[in-house]
Amino acid sequence: MDEIDLMIVRELELDGRLTNQELADRVGLSPSPCLRRLRRLERDGVITGYAANVDPRAVGLTITAFVRIRLDSHAAEVVHQVEERIREIDSIVEAYLMAGDTDYLLRVVVDSFLSYEELLRTEIRTIPSLASIETSFAFGMPKPRSPLPVTMRP
Repeated sequence: MDEIDLMIVRELELDGRLTNQELADRVGLSPSPCLRRLRRLERDGVITGYAANVDPRAVGLTITAFVRIRLDSHAAEVVHQVEERIREIDSIVEAYLMAGDTDYLLRVVVDSFLSYEELLRTEIRTIPSLASIETSFAFGMPKPRSPLPVTMRP
């Protein structure tokens, strides 16, 4: 990837709805070479998709919880079952495999604390081989999702 590829990536992270002409203008290319680069970035898996950013509160999801889970077994089959179960729970919108005391960090969005309690009792506790569950609730988001800090490296 060169500097123009990184500029394309950054511009699309800022606004994924740019037309090819607008994108080309922003990165200093004519439309045809810009489109070729864009298609290559998509084909190579650098750009993995396009989506709308939705304000959770606008759709009634006012509670964000960060759930740390620890497993009592790390056998390959257990890890496979855990990750499959995590993917099945719609309220888990992000999941990270962690190093350290926590095995997984889950970001959960729900409409109320009562809904979180129900989710915990009926869904999260069904994740196989749980040793512990710890939850923290977010009160605000001082920095919303932002573009990756992609720059040319020496």
